[in-house]
Amino acid sequence: MADNQRPGEFELIARYFAPIAGPGGLGLLDDAGLLRPGRGYEVVVTADALVAGVHFFPDDPPDAIGWKALAVNISDLAAKGAKPEGFVLTLALPRGWTEGWLAGFAAGLARMAEAAGCPLIGGDTVSTAGPLTLSITAFGTVPAGRMVKRSGAKPGDVVLVSGSIGDGALGLKAHGPDKPDWVAALGTEDRAFLADRYLHPQPRHALADALQRHASAAMDISDGLVGDLAKLLKASGVGAEIDLDAIPLSGAARAALMAVPALAELAWTGGDDYEILCTASEIECPALIAAAEGKMLLLTPIGRISDEAGAVTYREKGEARGFAQGSFSHF
Repeated sequence: MADNQRPGEFELIARYFAPIAGPGGLGLLDDAGLLRPGRGYEVVVTADALVAGVHFFPDDPPDAIGWKALAVNISDLAAKGAKPEGFVLTLALPRGWTEGWLAGFAAGLARMAEAAGCPLIGGDTVSTAGPLTLSITAFGTVPAGRMVKRSGAKPGDVVLVSGSIGDGALGLKAHGPDKPDWVAALGTEDRAFLADRYLHPQPRHALADALQRHASAAMDISDGLVGDLAKLLKASGVGAEIDLDAIPLSGAARAALMAVPALAELAWTGGDDYEILCTASEIECPALIAAAEGKMLLLTPIGRISDEAGAVTYREKGEARGFAQGSFSHF
């Protein structure tokens, strides 16, 4: 379709985004959306921006970009114990966008919205001379006073992580244009698994209720386990002792580490996992793990909270070790 034949803003919204909207979106015909939290509930709000060339490759599949854009926000809500209720989207389209690209983006966005039960309720669509940029603000609800904060970890608590760690960072290497030599050493299925974990992160929203009932602190792992743990410990004013050998790895990640053992540091410090990092008391920990298993999800204990604020001891095969870089940083 030629530039002068492209749909206008309102036609574009009606064609690609109105079908994703829930009742609170009012058909995307108004200037705002509407949320109605139940009596005794509070609203949890999170926002994430994604920029082409920074958070994803410009030639990534558009459906994967749409999926990931919402998934990273759903992951934040999950870590707070919040039930997703709706989201707003700001989309800045660069010159040269096509309806085919937009249709794919909307399809990926719709699949994540349906999977998480989090409909579109509004937003804005503009053009830009810069790279593709999008921002999502998502809303969730929790019973009053039950949001799981970063600041609740206490000495003696167990430290746990969901799923497997390192797939996102390794998947970025397996998917990117400049693939390191170790990628070729992996089998086709392992390469595809890691790339998909990077392209289609799986937010653990099914854990929200269990975290709300049993966790003392939680956050999602977006910038790497080591760096994100440091943030949680700082917010809680505590330290930790972590057994690196206990950190759960997927079969594909293990294959990568077998090829190049030094990749372990990338797995532990790299970003894009979108798993849950949480703490629970000795008493609550078994119930938390059991609740996760009831949702067909794995929560693995990897250490303990200590009382020395900010001090973290990492042990690998019984030996203390450190890291050259704690996590991904934008600045």
